[in-house]
Amino acid sequence: MPEAPDVTQGKQPTITPLRVVIALCLFAPFVAMLWVSSYAKTEPVFIGIPFFYWYQMFWVLIGTALTMVAYKLWQRDQRARKGGDAR
Repeated sequence: MPEAPDVTQGKQPTITPLRVVIALCLFAPFVAMLWVSSYAKTEPVFIGIPFFYWYQMFWVLIGTALTMVAYKLWQRDQRARKGGDAR
């Protein structure tokens, strides 16, 4: 019977806490936009723009920031897996 690969054989685990954070950063904007009932309203109005519209535009900015964070964390993860500097 073949042995199951594990961390003791020098192979790093595929799912790590860092990778879970990366996945959450990438998944959060999708959840926010697909949960339409949470923002399907006109109030509160911000500088004359109904909530429905400015909420979505706000998530464009948040999504961009979360994608940048996920990218930087991914770079850190890849450097750590290659044995390089984890900065």
